[in-house]
Amino acid sequence: MKLTIIIPVYKTEPTLERCVESVLKQQFRDYQLILVDDGSPDGCPALCDQLMQRDRRIQVVHKKNGGLSDARNAGIKKARGEYVTFIDSDDYIADNTLKPLMELLAIHHDYDILEYSVYEHFGRPKHMNVLRLDNREYSDMRKYWYEARAYEHSYACNKIYRRELFDEVAFPVGRKFEDAHTLPKLLSRCQMVATTNMGYYYYCYNTEGITVQASGQDLDDLLQAHLQVLNAKADNPLAGATAHYYARVLNVALDVYALTGRVPQLPPFSQVCAPGEKSKATLKMKLQNLIGISNLCRINKVIHKAVANGR
Repeated sequence: MKLTIIIPVYKTEPTLERCVESVLKQQFRDYQLILVDDGSPDGCPALCDQLMQRDRRIQVVHKKNGGLSDARNAGIKKARGEYVTFIDSDDYIADNTLKPLMELLAIHHDYDILEYSVYEHFGRPKHMNVLRLDNREYSDMRKYWYEARAYEHSYACNKIYRRELFDEVAFPVGRKFEDAHTLPKLLSRCQMVATTNMGYYYYCYNTEGITVQASGQDLDDLLQAHLQVLNAKADNPLAGATAHYYARVLNVALDVYALTGRVPQLPPFSQVCAPGEKSKATLKMKLQNLIGISNLCRINKVIHKAVANGR
């Protein structure tokens, strides 16, 4: 058994069969497909059981609702493959995606994670983006995270992982933006990560999705994930932030304050930046260093309010 494919299922009855069919149509056949019914209140539990009758490689786990992270963790516990990948049940993969990816892994046994290209927000024309990755190898996790900007596409679903990476890592139950919490922890256990231009994951636009309806608390969960990276100790492979990364985290912090009124505990860039990056600080980052994060949050909120009122 080479690959375990885990599909968490919750309130996705209209798209579940499309997702599963995209797997069954693959030329690669040596897989275990686990549908994790996360206590879905619609027709998904019955549909999962119907799909299981169609192919012996499909297994179904019915469980009490615990959220996306809990569903993925439940699937990992049942995984028997040397590698594991995730597909959300409102998404799907392109034809003949798995075969070339698994052939690449058969040649490169040293790859701990293989990331492939993705259509981001597929189905929303004005916002859809094609993230087409190059054929690259990274033995330095810092280069992968910062230079390849993996933090911009830390999705769990467009990657194939060596299953044993999850022996000591689990998706954080009860947190949103769980992918951003998990990938840095997995990278701390990796020796080699690769990206490839083969295959496509269709990350479909969902009006009910977290990226569309993120609350202040949801964004605070995202901020906490990035703070773990910013506050990493010197021996951590991701220690030493770039200006581009820090600027993105700072914007999340400002959004958290705007939505919750809570001042985030964000260290100044000068304390966490990599050598040579300090001179690349943006105006916001310089202001933060000069007047502090709480004052910057208040000023930013006033400016945004003034701009909104002026429209």
